[in-house]
Amino acid sequence: MDKVEQKKPAQFNVLPKIINGGIAGIIGVTCVYPLDMVKTRLQNQTIGPNGERMYTSIADCFRKTIASEGFFGMYKGSAVNILLITPEKAIKLAANDYFRYQLATEEGKLPLPRAALAGGLAGLFQIVVTTPMELLKIQMQDAGRVASAARAEGREVKQFTAMDLTKKLLRERGIMGLYKGVGATGVRDITFSMIYFPLMAIVNDKGPRKSDGSGEAVFYWSLMAGLVGGMTAAFLVTPLDVIKTRLQADSEKEFHGIVDCVQKTLKREGVTAFFKGGLCRIMVVAPLFGIAQMFYFLGVGEKILGIEQRKSV
Repeated sequence: MDKVEQKKPAQFNVLPKIINGGIAGIIGVTCVYPLDMVKTRLQNQTIGPNGERMYTSIADCFRKTIASEGFFGMYKGSAVNILLITPEKAIKLAANDYFRYQLATEEGKLPLPRAALAGGLAGLFQIVVTTPMELLKIQMQDAGRVASAARAEGREVKQFTAMDLTKKLLRERGIMGLYKGVGATGVRDITFSMIYFPLMAIVNDKGPRKSDGSGEAVFYWSLMAGLVGGMTAAFLVTPLDVIKTRLQADSEKEFHGIVDCVQKTLKREGVTAFFKGGLCRIMVVAPLFGIAQMFYFLGVGEKILGIEQRKSV
């Protein structure tokens, strides 16, 4: 039987993609948030003059956090993350599909350089939401670490809510206070997306397809494609994530930009510091994107709106 020639779809429906991205983000982040908390605390801890550190491993961080803050302490800062993850993932996933559609040839083909460009543009668009979301999340997570250390020394530290931190940042710096570390966030997210989306699409295209005529991969293959793409991209951009995390958690104004953060971290802690929390980051990002990609491709948005689901470019 002759192979049917694939052509570029006649139109691109944005709304169902946004719905899919929002649902995918909420489910994904709820599943992996405790690991993200541990990742942030491991990346942001510094080594004392005698080599002492608060957490010695992923398991140790889990144990100490639950012991001092309870199980729900693992979800500190999650409310703002879950609230903002809806537009963040909606923008990221839908924008990637949109730019892939726009950059595809009339035959529906998307060369690798164009696929990387589509991913990079999606990463660029998402930082409008990602930067304030992660800034508040990281400062909430780190506030819990500081409070735990203070309690261990017999001191009490005032607990701040996400709204308290938002008001404080707006009062001290205006709207740009919510965009602290935006440069580092942009570098990380654009690089991540340029690696993740083309790799995920390549793996996803190799798997078995659904029997509904949509041309999409079966759900477990989409999950695997997201896992492989997320794991690879997460590992490669871990140094950029460490820099971003430290800049956003820097309440003492120790660092004066990306270059200064790199130089001081390298001088004090060596190259290995740039891979702090790397394993934990992979454990967070791989399932986050695997789960999110799987739910994104399920086509819930198309079902809600009564639109026929077609294979993405």
